[in-house]
Amino acid sequence: MPYLSIRGTRLYYEDTGGPGEPVLFSHGLLWDSRLFREQVAALRGRYRCIVYDHRGQGQSEPPPGGSAIDLRTVYEDAVALIQALGLAPCHFVGQSMGGFVGLRVAARHPELLQSLSLLDSSAAAELPLTLARYRLLTTLTHWLGLRPVVDRIMSLYFGRTFMRDPERRAERAMLRQQLMDNPRQVWRAMQGVIHRRSVEGELHRIETPTLVMVGEEDLVTAPAAAAGLHQRIQGSRLVTLPCGGHMCILEQPEAVNAALSHFLDAMEMPSWTEARA
Repeated sequence: MPYLSIRGTRLYYEDTGGPGEPVLFSHGLLWDSRLFREQVAALRGRYRCIVYDHRGQGQSEPPPGGSAIDLRTVYEDAVALIQALGLAPCHFVGQSMGGFVGLRVAARHPELLQSLSLLDSSAAAELPLTLARYRLLTTLTHWLGLRPVVDRIMSLYFGRTFMRDPERRAERAMLRQQLMDNPRQVWRAMQGVIHRRSVEGELHRIETPTLVMVGEEDLVTAPAAAAGLHQRIQGSRLVTLPCGGHMCILEQPEAVNAALSHFLDAMEMPSWTEARA
């Protein structure tokens, strides 16, 4: 299996190869690179698609010790991965936690990115009330694993339309099991994410063409947060998906693929090229 040894750990990644422009996918908390299966399938004919697992999640190794994996470390991993694989400038697609990473890369290393796509993500730190709730979920996961909290996480991650659809019952069961398959040590990544710092003060520095996408039923990073990103990132585009929750990438993969393909393809048009000249 392909691993990249960087910064004291080994990150699992997959690379479709090919001559197309590189698209790097960065997954959300409690998931892994499999999250982007539908997007890679849709784009690999035109783009070189690279997916990877954050340290301490999926098949990537956790750092030694038992402390939290802070978001700064995960962001620095992404920078090192882009440089090590020679991907710059690449298209960066981040879902939730992956979007937190992408925002930091775009603000601090604009030379590494050609475009930025943010799916159900935010630049803000957690509010005190939500932080208290997430601390409880993290503590329970630390001691008991995800099983006792998986139903609560499902209700947060997925929109009511998806959760109530009788035809998607088997799909929900599969995703629930995937969440429960996380090792107990995933609490370290959870702790790092919920205690992340705000980067709202850095948004004015982002000049990378940016797509902001959000589900109307997202309870974790609400549509208002996406609207705030759109307003503060100059020239960004906002797409709101009806009947989608925080995991619209799983709930509505066809709609996500269509919006993402349209955005990436538009990057090659003269209007984008002239605007960036």
